[in-house]
Amino acid sequence: MDKTRIQIFDTTLRDGEQVPGCKLNKDQKLRLARTLEELGVDVIEAGFPISSPGDFEAVQAISAAAGDVTICALSRAVEKDIEAAAGAIKPAKRPRIHTGIGTSDSHIKFKFNATREAVMERAIAAVKFAKKFVEDVEFYAEDAGRTDNEFLAQICEAVVKAGATVLNIPDTTGYCLPREYGDKIKYLVEHIKGVDKVTISTHCHNDLGLATANSIEGVINGARQIECTINGLGERAGNTSLEECVMILQQHPYLGFVTGIHTQMLNPVSRLVSDEMGMPVQPNKAIVGSNAFAHSSGIHQDGVIKKRETYEIINPMDVGVDKSSIILTARSGRAALAYRLKELGHHITKLELDVLYSRFLQIADQQKEVIDDDLHRLIEAKDKVIASYSHKN
Repeated sequence: MDKTRIQIFDTTLRDGEQVPGCKLNKDQKLRLARTLEELGVDVIEAGFPISSPGDFEAVQAISAAAGDVTICALSRAVEKDIEAAAGAIKPAKRPRIHTGIGTSDSHIKFKFNATREAVMERAIAAVKFAKKFVEDVEFYAEDAGRTDNEFLAQICEAVVKAGATVLNIPDTTGYCLPREYGDKIKYLVEHIKGVDKVTISTHCHNDLGLATANSIEGVINGARQIECTINGLGERAGNTSLEECVMILQQHPYLGFVTGIHTQMLNPVSRLVSDEMGMPVQPNKAIVGSNAFAHSSGIHQDGVIKKRETYEIINPMDVGVDKSSIILTARSGRAALAYRLKELGHHITKLELDVLYSRFLQIADQQKEVIDDDLHRLIEAKDKVIASYSHKN
């Protein structure tokens, strides 16, 4: 079956950098941009050039160093923003200007104190102005998640006519349910004239923990680009997680989608972004968390030892992790203890295992985790432990 290619638009350097404390300098942004290109992302949103001279310089440096990856710069529907974006991405082989405006009634009334007609005029003018600088213009309908579908289709159709090549449909506040967001994308696919000539993009936020689910629903219903970040970094509760979307599409081949991401790089890239931004990854984070392939329950450990797929739907090596981790705790069983001892080069009999396991549980009850040094000491005291056991019995 021929599979449809989904474009991965990475906004770690723009939306991800908006997390308090995650500011990057030019050298850091350049280093991460090179890594993202190696990872295989299709588009790097390098920054918001009008926001500061430093960001303009960083986007310009990234543009000059980039290969075939598309370099995108954000702007509001304001001419000076668009001019700054155009200047910053000018050295790029594949430049894109990302411009747009809020389209929900809430934004129109309270943010702009305007009308739908006025907002549509600004959107058309912004796209036409951006088109003077680059061929590739992406339009974002901010707060599209809470925008009336009929009006959203109208403004999207108008900007397509004005020259937009990509339509970004953001769930800016992370409000949509997956079915609701998927239905919105489907509505746009069915009601925008010329939609077959442009790419519809998802851009979901994680305020209700639904960013990844909404993005996947968007793709199923016709979106062909996912806007996301490494580790799900972003405003408030974050953006769609790149690693989650990529692996969902890979692990569900019947959906019929592929990406160009080199998945073996996901774990090391995650760690690099975490280190550069000073933002730790939560241990239970899907795909790249330190516990994503760790097992401490005896039942799970026994299953994984016998056959990894019993409790793991992803081969850890596919995302850059050497192997699954068997974490020894008071919940671990004999199989896990024997497995870890064998890995350390200690081969014991079943009788020895039964005796040592009792002592192991005593150690495990006193601390959160039993580490290799504890096991070496346990083996060193093996004869004494067994002799004590034999004397009691």
